[in-house]
Amino acid sequence: KRILVTGGTGLVGRAIEKVVADGEGRPDEEWIFVSSRDADLTSSCETKALFERHKPTHVIHLAAMVGGLFKNLRSNLDFWRTNIHINDNVLQSAHESGVQKVVSCLSTCIFPDKTTYPIDETMIHNGPPHSSNFGYSYAKRMIDVQNRGYSEQHGRCFTAVIPTNVFGPHDNFSIEDGHVLPGLIHKVYLAKQSGSALTVWGTGKPRRQFIYSLDLARLFLWVLREYDEVEPIILSVGEEDEVSIREAAEAIAEAMEFRGELVFDTTKSDGQFKKTASNAKLRQYLPEFQFTPFRKAVKETCAWFNANYANARK
Repeated sequence: KRILVTGGTGLVGRAIEKVVADGEGRPDEEWIFVSSRDADLTSSCETKALFERHKPTHVIHLAAMVGGLFKNLRSNLDFWRTNIHINDNVLQSAHESGVQKVVSCLSTCIFPDKTTYPIDETMIHNGPPHSSNFGYSYAKRMIDVQNRGYSEQHGRCFTAVIPTNVFGPHDNFSIEDGHVLPGLIHKVYLAKQSGSALTVWGTGKPRRQFIYSLDLARLFLWVLREYDEVEPIILSVGEEDEVSIREAAEAIAEAMEFRGELVFDTTKSDGQFKKTASNAKLRQYLPEFQFTPFRKAVKETCAWFNANYANARK
């Protein structure tokens, strides 16, 4: 197997690389991690050239234009157009070059805004996503549509996973454009340095399921090797492991030994209140899978950020 990982230097790509290097790789697997420096995946010519150069038999497709709530609110059209181009180029190049299997990465934000909980794999197309990130959400949904098309028309084994909020080493720790957890880690670091209060955007009440990037990486390997459905599968901790933004901020403060005050700026948007996902399908396949406890994973991520601050803050 020659496994090409797009978005290979991002949060999930780095986690897969680490898990493979730490003994989860197999002798019959050659792993190739590529980034935007290797090819502009919004260009069909560059994408095709990348596939011709590496001749993968399998692809894990992680590359995407991503960002937190406030970046999405500003740039919904950009998120739609960029991700549609990337996804179409990668899947079509994989098809044309005879790739046996593609596993793409979706997100729980693709689910309908108005829905019942917990959400599961059957509900993806049941209504519009939350208006705050409709561009990104619809572009990701279209991967599921394309996967079904490649399966029905060409017999391809293209599938997708839907992780909940991923965090870990090598995340985007930008306060303005990053996701909530890495943004909070950076904020706590700065508040500790300056001796000021920690300001959390929003009320702190929204609830999220967070999955540690190294846990997700191990699950990606299982999907690549064992999961043969075209239908997507949610990769998530259980519903009982959902935490509020306030609880997440408190866990980070504890891990960073921050003793200051927590202030909630309620003039800032909360985004979606909750998007609780069911991992029942995953548990049918892997009833014994052990997730890293949230506070332990937060502690390890904070330790990585502290040790790599000069690069991580960029």
